[in-house]
Amino acid sequence: MKVGSLEFAAVILLAILCTPNPAFGIRFVIDREECFSHDIKYEGDTIHVSFVVIKSDSSWHNSHEGVDLVVKGPSGDQIQDYRDKVSEKFEFVAHQKGVHRFCFSNKSPYYETVDFDVHESHFSYYDQHAKDEHFDPLLEQISKLEEALYNIQFEQHWLDAQTERQKIVNDSMSRRAVHKALCESAALVGASVLQVYLLRRLFERKLGMSRV
Repeated sequence: MKVGSLEFAAVILLAILCTPNPAFGIRFVIDREECFSHDIKYEGDTIHVSFVVIKSDSSWHNSHEGVDLVVKGPSGDQIQDYRDKVSEKFEFVAHQKGVHRFCFSNKSPYYETVDFDVHESHFSYYDQHAKDEHFDPLLEQISKLEEALYNIQFEQHWLDAQTERQKIVNDSMSRRAVHKALCESAALVGASVLQVYLLRRLFERKLGMSRV
């Protein structure tokens, strides 16, 4: 059985529109602890997670301590645990469907801005029962293509967040370098003025003693 170009395009469009691949992304400011929930619809799905600490509330603080992330399943069991991370990207297989919790903790005294993404990979054609066996390979390739597109978007968002963080860190270091240079210049000028003053006092004393 051959599928015409119009039918092929229609099948691709229908599969892309109907395939549920939930994605979740947010940028938030954390003081001490923030938790987010994500409802995973299918058991066995692969969950892709990434986060990047974009910036700190203090321009003199580069968030070297990072944040903690604990991932828990629907039954409360701990799935992942990351400590003192400025950025992290990982994936895990959901052994249970249901609400998963992602809890961030900030131990520093500063507010942190965090970019957080969750993407659920699910091949919907496994749940479908096509009446025509010729569509199975086509649907499989469509699902793989869609997953590849989602992964590209996921990676792009990760790289954008990393780039933005690096830009903020570089700007902060540049400001520190300028402040340091200004302080050193001020200290040098002050030392020079002090030397001139002491030399003048010394010469005035010698002149006064020679007159006597």
